Amino acid sequence: MMQTLDEVDLCFPQLLNASCRKTALPPAVSMITYIMLTFIGLLTLMLNLLVIVSISHFRQIYTPTNIILLSLGISDFLVGFLIFIQTSAIDGCWFLGDFMCLLYYVLEYIITASSIGTMVLISVDRYVAICDPMHYRTKVSEKRVKMCVCACWGGSTLCHCVLLRNNLKQPGSLNSCIGECVLLINNISLVIEMNVSFVGPVIVVIVLYLRVFVVVIAQVRAMRVHTAAGPQQSSVKVKKSEMKAARTLGVVIVAFLLCICPFYCGTVTGEDILLSVSSDASIRLLFYFNSFLNPLIYAFFYPWFRKSIKLILTLQILKPGSSDFKLM
Repeated sequence: MMQTLDEVDLCFPQLLNASCRKTALPPAVSMITYIMLTFIGLLTLMLNLLVIVSISHFRQIYTPTNIILLSLGISDFLVGFLIFIQTSAIDGCWFLGDFMCLLYYVLEYIITASSIGTMVLISVDRYVAICDPMHYRTKVSEKRVKMCVCACWGGSTLCHCVLLRNNLKQPGSLNSCIGECVLLINNISLVIEMNVSFVGPVIVVIVLYLRVFVVVIAQVRAMRVHTAAGPQQSSVKVKKSEMKAARTLGVVIVAFLLCICPFYCGTVTGEDILLSVSSDASIRLLFYFNSFLNPLIYAFFYPWFRKSIKLILTLQILKPGSSDFKLM
């Protein structure tokens, strides 16, 4: 009877002496967690797919700012797949093999760094739009934004392949038992990762948005003084639209930072660390939740996104010339 109970607690009962043990979770908690993760994962995939299709299909909203949001939507869409992978490790067991374990971590770090880089691009875009509106169209062109987005993803991929190169050589060599998924990050790599992928970009984002906030306050006061001036009415309208975009994207950035800070702050130690899929699940899931939250923010603040969702769900985008529909 005791042997049967022991085998039930193992990830791989047939490997009695080599298998990892499952995390002691009540069956009800495990089932609820699995259902919630599956539900959030599906919604994350579906909502971000709507973002990707909307911006890619409709020409009117294919702007430099929305190209950056498209990059964020792609990273959030990929996070949806990571959520499904995480569901397989609810009980502390990894069943997908050593290669998938390594691929999971590499993708997670690349997506995270790319998302942070995208936040920097959003901040730069809003900084130029608010603080230097006369030169916005020349400085923030579609071509330049695409180059920056590609550089963001390419740089993140290259950087993390280099930082995690020791783990790439022999996947699974650090596992203490079968059914475990761990990754070793040495102190030097951790310092580089923290500064390049988190501390530096976050400082840039905060500084730029503080500057944007100061300029927005000044513009609001100026608009109140000149509300009765007819000739300035059109220019005021443009400023209001830019400031509304700055507010919306500011909400996106704040939500992102609140969700991503524990992901990085939880790894701040003075020594080499082992990351485990099961032990770091709560911090990881908070970051994943942000990818589910972003499309909801767009739906709440952007009328064009709500209109595009209706057109997509009613299959209006299949009609000839649907890419030229007016959404704004």
